[in-house]
Amino acid sequence: MPASPQNEIIETIHERSRTFFRSGRTMAYTERRAALDKLGALVREKEDRILDALKADFAKSRFEAWTTEIGTVLQEISYARKRLKRWMRPRRVPTPVSLWPARSRIVPHPWGSVLVIAPWNYPIQLALSPIVSALAAGNTVVLKPSELTPACSALLAEMLGDRFDTGLLQVVEGDAHVGQALLERHWDYIFFTGSPRVGRLVYKAAAEHGTPVTLELGGKNACVIAADADLTTSAKRVVWGKFLNAGQTCVAPDYLLVERARDDPARAERVIESLSLEITRAYGATPIESPDLPSIVNQAHYERLTGFLERGRIRFGGRRDPERKRIEPTIVDGLAPDDPVLQEEIFGPVLPVVVVDSLTQAREEIENRAEGLAAYYFGSETRAPEILERLRFGGGCSNDTILHVANPNLPFGGSGPSGIGRYHGRYGFEAFSHQKSLLYAPRRFDIPWRYAPYTERRLRLLKRVLG
Repeated sequence: MPASPQNEIIETIHERSRTFFRSGRTMAYTERRAALDKLGALVREKEDRILDALKADFAKSRFEAWTTEIGTVLQEISYARKRLKRWMRPRRVPTPVSLWPARSRIVPHPWGSVLVIAPWNYPIQLALSPIVSALAAGNTVVLKPSELTPACSALLAEMLGDRFDTGLLQVVEGDAHVGQALLERHWDYIFFTGSPRVGRLVYKAAAEHGTPVTLELGGKNACVIAADADLTTSAKRVVWGKFLNAGQTCVAPDYLLVERARDDPARAERVIESLSLEITRAYGATPIESPDLPSIVNQAHYERLTGFLERGRIRFGGRRDPERKRIEPTIVDGLAPDDPVLQEEIFGPVLPVVVVDSLTQAREEIENRAEGLAAYYFGSETRAPEILERLRFGGGCSNDTILHVANPNLPFGGSGPSGIGRYHGRYGFEAFSHQKSLLYAPRRFDIPWRYAPYTERRLRLLKRVLG
């Protein structure tokens, strides 16, 4: 059966990527630095077109689009450029006395030809940030943007394809069939950001070739409001983190656990009131009309989210606009423990509120749901370890939301079902590098006791040295 034109194109792209890497050009510091410089200049040059594409796909405001998409990428590039030479340097490590006078080093070496599969929710940031790490580490890259954000996908294909050497960085547009065709090839590394369901398919495809992966997935991100939390600050930061990008953020608070207060029986009501007031302050009296509230990415996702609004009691919001695929920030409570909105990742502007009697019950509630990519705690710092240090999740904040992702000195990644691997800053460079272990032995100095024939006397000597 003859190969389809699509498969032939993908095969050509795959072979170009491998051939370029084998040329050795990406091994040099000067080439890697030049690639980062070129990418940074390109993002700045195309800034207005990037903002227009995000407006077309999401109706994102210019402020939110620049800070979460463009600014984040530029920060990642700047951070890597300043530290790249140090990251590339071989690292000396101690050598046991039994191996003297050999010397030992760890040398970061690029994996080779890597595939980056980007998601739709932050289509610029989550496509380019992994590419920064991959290029810094000396790899060649093939990018598959999401077909659910067509304006951003087309722009990425145009701007990267026009500016970078063929083989160093290439873009393949298309739907799930294209993604499947890409995954059938043998890549040296695969970096995927997206849903746990698709992540499992990527993992299975990678296993066919023994390919290492980074999987940035999702889950139920808990947010705990302790009895001693400051409600004004908590509400402001929860609303910001939850409804950024209309809740379509993998590290957004997914549900809220409010601890009862013995001296304040109405505390849960006051939390909901504070959240409602903050939504109104941020998005206006009619939030669905706010220019700062993005749209839902497509009709299927919009309908899925509207289904959540039929559950429990709507305490604030709930209005929707099917023509523009907009849902205003909504707070719900009165939910059953097995309700889908408390079991599935929401990924939208719906915030369920659950009241708990203690932080111990909060931990139990969190442990009974899918492990999250993030978790958040609001309250006194002395109680924060009960949530943030005892539970399994990717990363999080005490008395804030999302900001841990903005620190390039912190690794970003999941735990268990919420992901495999980590990146950002040096951690991204290391993710896209094989840490090669090398031992340099002298030619003219040899220890004869390691060679056969072996004797009991040599064994006793060896035990003394190693024991």
